[in-house]
Amino acid sequence: MLTKDRRIGGLALPNVTISLDKEVLRASRQYARARNISLNALIRQLLEQRVRRTEATWIDACFALMDGLDVDSGGRTWKREDLYDV
Repeated sequence: MLTKDRRIGGLALPNVTISLDKEVLRASRQYARARNISLNALIRQLLEQRVRRTEATWIDACFALMDGLDVDSGGRTWKREDLYDV
């Protein structure tokens, strides 16, 4: 259900009312609190990521995930052709 608009960063954003399971709501609040953002901001970010995702942002997200892994090549390098030698 849409209600009155709210201004964030100079933009008028309509409010939306949703219903959540109590456990989902509790876990969502805890997740947002751990990341120092509001539940409203968390939901907004998740929706924006899901509905505005382009191929470029998908690729960026994949590389961000890979960069966050705790792995090391041990200094090993390879050439493109080497990738086809299985």
